[in-house]
Amino acid sequence: MTKDHNNDLTEDNLEPINSEENLQPQESITRITGMYKDWFLDYASYVILERAVPAIEDGFKPVQRRIMHSMKDLDDGRYNKVANIVGHTMQYHPHGDASIADAMVQIGQKDLLIDTQGNWGNILTGDRAAASRYIEARISKFGLDVVFNPKITEWQSSYDGRRKEPINLPVMFPLLLAQGGEGIAVGLSTKILPHNFVELIDASIKHLQGKRFTIYPDFPTGGIADISNYNDGLRGGKVRCRAKISQSEKNTLVITEVPFGNTTQSLIDSILKANDKGKIKIKKIEDNTAAEVEILIHLPGGISPDKTIDALYAFTSCESSISPLGCVIEDNKPLFVGVTEMLKRSTENTVDLLRQELQIKLNEFQEQWHFASLERIFIENRIYRDIEEEETWEGVINAIDKGLQPHIKHLKRAITVEDISRLTEIRIKRISKFDIDKAQQKIDALEDQITEVKNHLENLIDYAIAYFTRLKKDYGKGRERKTELRTFDDVDATKVIIRSTKLYVNREEGFIGTSLKKDEYIGDCSDIDDIITFTADGKMMVTKVDSKTFIGKNIIHVAIFKKKDKRTIYNLIYRDGSKGPSYIKRFNVTSVTRDKDYDLTNGTKTSKVLYFSANPNGEAEVVSIALRQAGSIKKLKWDIDFADILIKGRSSKGNVVTKYPVKSVELKEKGVSTLKPRKIWFDDTVQRLNVDGRGELLGEFKGEDKLLLINQKGIAKTVTPEVTLHFDNDLIVMEKWIPEKPISAIYFNGEKDIYYVKRFLIEQADKEDKFISDDEKSYLEIVSTDWKPLAEIEFTKERGKDRKDNETINLEDFIAVKGISALGNQLTKDKVKQINLLEPLPVEIEVEEPEVETESTNEEEASKDDSGQASLF
Repeated sequence: MTKDHNNDLTEDNLEPINSEENLQPQESITRITGMYKDWFLDYASYVILERAVPAIEDGFKPVQRRIMHSMKDLDDGRYNKVANIVGHTMQYHPHGDASIADAMVQIGQKDLLIDTQGNWGNILTGDRAAASRYIEARISKFGLDVVFNPKITEWQSSYDGRRKEPINLPVMFPLLLAQGGEGIAVGLSTKILPHNFVELIDASIKHLQGKRFTIYPDFPTGGIADISNYNDGLRGGKVRCRAKISQSEKNTLVITEVPFGNTTQSLIDSILKANDKGKIKIKKIEDNTAAEVEILIHLPGGISPDKTIDALYAFTSCESSISPLGCVIEDNKPLFVGVTEMLKRSTENTVDLLRQELQIKLNEFQEQWHFASLERIFIENRIYRDIEEEETWEGVINAIDKGLQPHIKHLKRAITVEDISRLTEIRIKRISKFDIDKAQQKIDALEDQITEVKNHLENLIDYAIAYFTRLKKDYGKGRERKTELRTFDDVDATKVIIRSTKLYVNREEGFIGTSLKKDEYIGDCSDIDDIITFTADGKMMVTKVDSKTFIGKNIIHVAIFKKKDKRTIYNLIYRDGSKGPSYIKRFNVTSVTRDKDYDLTNGTKTSKVLYFSANPNGEAEVVSIALRQAGSIKKLKWDIDFADILIKGRSSKGNVVTKYPVKSVELKEKGVSTLKPRKIWFDDTVQRLNVDGRGELLGEFKGEDKLLLINQKGIAKTVTPEVTLHFDNDLIVMEKWIPEKPISAIYFNGEKDIYYVKRFLIEQADKEDKFISDDEKSYLEIVSTDWKPLAEIEFTKERGKDRKDNETINLEDFIAVKGISALGNQLTKDKVKQINLLEPLPVEIEVEEPEVETESTNEEEASKDDSGQASLF
């Protein structure tokens, strides 16, 4: 220890220098409570209030408000360099130029407040804007109309005190909802989705009229949105967005609109990534996006376009989920509020601003009327002559005041010194050319304007409605809704994924997996599939696809497991224990607990499966049972038909086959399905087929049955009714296809300029055929799938002639059934005004006897495991 240190020691704190305690480094505790309370909370408050979250009053963040104020400062009707605007904004915004330029580009890309010139980037492709020195901007007409009014703006000093900036701009429109807003602050964030311009105006008008309204997001990129869980834009809500995908050719899909928050580049990257992972299979992808989105996805032969569309939604950015969060600043505090309340407050704020604007106009008109009246009195009565002999200013004021007094009884306020001072400033030239009639006309016009403004103030709500109506008329054109609202069906990923991984099994050792390449190949699978397995001792298990999984020795069946599959029926005969009786059962497996062993026998040890089959459509075969010779058994062989066995749950014991030892069970005859035809419905809300009873019943379909589709373009085709199918909006016929039932059509032949009638049958299933002429002017008038359709023709009245009476035509008698490519017969030579389809003639149709129902309805038994508990999936 140095001498100086020794001098600092006192007897009270003197300790031995060589003590062990003094050799250790001294620890000190610094309490940061004060720092947290003062510094961090100040920083958090600053970020929330001054950077990230918009104000509810005008919908602007501070940087946006300062940009608009700077543009107004610079506005002369011409374009300004963005770099110049950014530099000017830095007088008000205490941050770097990059953040200001980025914020300005975001405003410009929303195409509402700023007229842009140059390369401002592309929200569709994600391309960035050019440097701010290369692009230009000016305030749009709409921005000048609804954002600025210095007379009703409250001002505050800028950050350095040199200038004045607006506290809030007097925005008279729900701007925040139109543009949307997003920001991340300390401890909270905001995500307000953009809404449609016209719909916001309509909603404001409804609110002013005391009517209810509902507003939904509308994205500038278009796409399709499911807003069923929007939750008014509050926390916990969700909006699902999808790209608009359609089939342009047989093996080509086209994306014409992208979901909000994505670009064509991010979409293509996600598609290529899903292809690399084997979840989808594409041949190549082309990006032809220019002013409109066009991404072409070419598919290999044999790949279903409908399943690929669903796979794109399931595994790529073609579907995204957005969680809105309505957070704004009100009175320097964060406020969580829904979009309905935002619109109400914005509308009411607009009404208040209109009231202030009208009040200022009224005051200005009244002041103009007051001075115009004083001026007329002053000149008409030649009061200016009274000041000729006055030598002092006070004398002049008093002389004018005295001269005015006899003539001011009709004025609406008292005369002030300022009024008299203004009168003294009137030039002699104006006095000499004063026209009493023109002066009175000006006063009368001002009185009319005052009356009009007072009327607006008395009927403020009507005035506000007229204001919003004018905005819609002046600026609503071209701002129609871009995003289609639709309810989505969830895509089952297991049904649409491309199965490109190979599955193998080692039956004797009891292993399954994708790495057992030396063992038996089962089929293709994907990494999200579940596999169902059965073993010779009567055990069943469902497990995830993996490289190698132990199931149990002597595997007899392996397949991909489909949840809720009631049509795959398993036929089983097993021996109970080593010497017990044999049982027969039929069951389905709709749900299980993953990686759990299920015993399909009676639970006795050494039980053994004697016969097993898996039937995808409920087929019931006939088997021959052969017994071992024992004692006095007379009947050693007989047949059993599985069709006689009811379908029950997997935990059922089954029916007794025999109590004697079984020598063998052999397949004698393959069976047919014992399940009733599937009922299929079409849900118009989601434009999808289903088997859950939602929508319109299309009929009962067997395995070979087809669905007939006819669209407005005159194209007919038949398809297998799968729930993965996608349908165009122009379908006019969707029904169960009866091959022998003719289709009747009346179409206009554009090339021959006349109507034709034809009746035809679908000649080839699963083939798309156009049955009207290819001329671009040709169109389908009516189509009918009735057996005996009737049509009514209304004729056009010709000049100088009576109108021909309507004619009813029996299409069955009019033309025989011909080929689908036939031209048809000419309908009439007269000019046709309209063709109507009438009620068809009655026809007797033979009805097939309904099939016997053999499918189990005991769903509760089938959907529980053998412990009685509900399954996990």
